[in-house]
Amino acid sequence: MASAGTTTLVIFGASGDLTHRKLIPSLYNLYRKGRLDPELRIVGVSRRPMTDQEFRESLARQIGEIGEISLEPETWREFSSRVHYLAGDVGSLQDLESLQKSLSGLEEGSGLPANRLYYLALAPQLYEGAIVNLKQARMTDEAAGWRRVVVEKPFGTDLDSAKKLNQVVHAAFNESQVYRIDHYLGKETVQNLLVFRFANTIFEPIWSRNYIDHVQITVAENVSVEERGGYYDQAGVLRDMFQNHLIQLLTLVAMEPPATMDADTLRNEKVKVLNAVRRIQPSEALQHAVYAQYKGYCEEPGVAQDSKTPTYVALKLEVENWRWQGVPFYLRSGKAMEDKLTEIIIQFRRPPHQMFEQPMGGELPANILAIGIQPDEGVHLQFQAKVPDAGFELRPVDLEFHYESAFAGQVIPDAYERLLLDALNGDASLFIRSDEIEQAWSIIDP
Repeated sequence: MASAGTTTLVIFGASGDLTHRKLIPSLYNLYRKGRLDPELRIVGVSRRPMTDQEFRESLARQIGEIGEISLEPETWREFSSRVHYLAGDVGSLQDLESLQKSLSGLEEGSGLPANRLYYLALAPQLYEGAIVNLKQARMTDEAAGWRRVVVEKPFGTDLDSAKKLNQVVHAAFNESQVYRIDHYLGKETVQNLLVFRFANTIFEPIWSRNYIDHVQITVAENVSVEERGGYYDQAGVLRDMFQNHLIQLLTLVAMEPPATMDADTLRNEKVKVLNAVRRIQPSEALQHAVYAQYKGYCEEPGVAQDSKTPTYVALKLEVENWRWQGVPFYLRSGKAMEDKLTEIIIQFRRPPHQMFEQPMGGELPANILAIGIQPDEGVHLQFQAKVPDAGFELRPVDLEFHYESAFAGQVIPDAYERLLLDALNGDASLFIRSDEIEQAWSIIDP
């Protein structure tokens, strides 16, 4: 969906890690593929004084040091010519008023609407002040063109703070202008969940309590908290991972088919799932959750020596509606695990009558559908087959789909490529709405 007029992407926090590691490399890749608007300009904003050229050189140097993508010199020269830098403190109204004048100067002369996408690549505690100042500096005024804002996670630290931040955001922007980002929703394999469920008639008829025994959603990280000890000790794994990533995966597994892929139609169905999740009261926590902390966590920089913050949680949730009543959803996530793994396991019910005898009188293994999100991106269906020349001896076998082999030669793009392009094009389907945020927090922070 192309936008009329010229567009400026303004990145607040331009000197930070997110800008160098994700945003600029994703924009560069989109440019290289010919998917960026030819009129798009990118303006980085941070407190550090720099010229345009110094900023461009800093980006190229740090992207090279990170080493995740390779910059083609001529393509980088063309791309970086549209990258500019303006010094300013997002917490200073005076600086933003000056920034507004500078941006207007860059935009004037085309005779076309001057659109802007603001990206808050900032520490979460700066969001509220930044949004208030954007409003007061008249940078949210849409008289000259559309205005949108992308807000990174975490959106609040609990239900009350999320509600307050939503109020601040809505005082400056309409909900349709707000793009709350969860990069998991930009992953190809996460989006494929919708295709897998709703473009294949063989699965949807059995996608319910009648055939599914339970669902497991796992996001395991093999890294420790590293330099994020101060933040993590305040947040813990529930706020850091469950409120966003795992809850979003749950909604995609459990939602009803949307009538269309329109952003609000899709998100309405996700909110219905969140409304149906049974809230666990504090007195029930030990019956529905397991908490743990990896060895050595309290010795990490920024972590209290007597910290009780969990770095691993396994949580049992229930979706109390017609489709899912009685089916437990087991969500688990942790730091410093043995492997890095994100997957969804659907375990089906066993046959109601066991026709084939098993050794020692055991039960037939259940059919299992495994949806790998990382690192093994694909789908595996385990079912029973007869072993040749062995009577009715049965053995589990796999039917497999791997992105890497099925789409050989096609590089799976970084999630930020899809999400940045969608925000520029005004497609909010993969972004999180205000009521969705609050419902998710009410599950984790009842």
